[in-house]
Amino acid sequence: MLPEVNTEEEWDAVVPDDARVRPGAQDLCARLGLGDLPLMRFSEGSQPVYAVGDTHVLKLFPGVDAPDADTESRVLAHLHGRLPVATPALHSTGGYENGWRYVLMSRLPGEDLARAWPRIPTAARAGVVAQAAGALAALHALDPQPLATTLGPADWAHFLARQRAGAVERQRTRGLPEEWVETIPAFLDSVDLPADAPRVLLHTEPMRQHFVVDPATWRLTGLFDFEPAMLGDPAYDLVGVGLFLTRGEPGLMARFQQEYGRAFDPRLLLAYTLLHVYANLPWYFRELPAPPEPTWDAVAETWFGTG
Repeated sequence: MLPEVNTEEEWDAVVPDDARVRPGAQDLCARLGLGDLPLMRFSEGSQPVYAVGDTHVLKLFPGVDAPDADTESRVLAHLHGRLPVATPALHSTGGYENGWRYVLMSRLPGEDLARAWPRIPTAARAGVVAQAAGALAALHALDPQPLATTLGPADWAHFLARQRAGAVERQRTRGLPEEWVETIPAFLDSVDLPADAPRVLLHTEPMRQHFVVDPATWRLTGLFDFEPAMLGDPAYDLVGVGLFLTRGEPGLMARFQQEYGRAFDPRLLLAYTLLHVYANLPWYFRELPAPPEPTWDAVAETWFGTG
């Protein structure tokens, strides 16, 4: 039902095309005993994800991304019932056809926080952010050892060195103006990255799009999408918080860090932004508040500061 997808070119040709993916999803649901339920594909996310009726979610992984299915399923099994907000319950996982894998999980109640955010009163947003901080603090407090054989990187310092070696070219290819690109090495040299940072379970993308909220009470009802989970410095997770959750709104980063229980240097968080596997500085400059002056220190304070 689903063709082999083992290269980026094949991924681009198949995965976004629901007409090619849906028959496989329908066939797999039938094999899982869910064939009578309607399928609705979510528009968000990089992989094909379908709501199966009202209570299940089916996530498909082509061969090129098959290891991510193992990450998602193992992390979901590890987390279930252990955070102050719900995470999807793992129902089933396994292989399908032509290298594809799947994860069948429960559907979290609530509304996508990104969609709900414009309707949330300003005074209530701090409470939402505080709940997210509590969830992330609890995630980071868990013993990551049961996942050590599943999640990388094996060596955090080596990972940072590799990311640093490619930081300039990554942003240049994404279209960052050269006046910013040429100053990346000096900025990274000026930041003291901790050599002995604790290794914790990282979500890596704690953004509004990955939280769900009760639209009647503005209480968080869940956190999902653990496909890109890693083990590493907890500060690395604060990148997603600043860029995609608090997004430079006054007071929200301070509220997050207060509830999280630890303050982070904005310059450290910006350094991790430049080293993040999904870093796209031109997009951030378009979407986030502009710094008052064209310096990395000003950017760090604007996006990650607590003032």
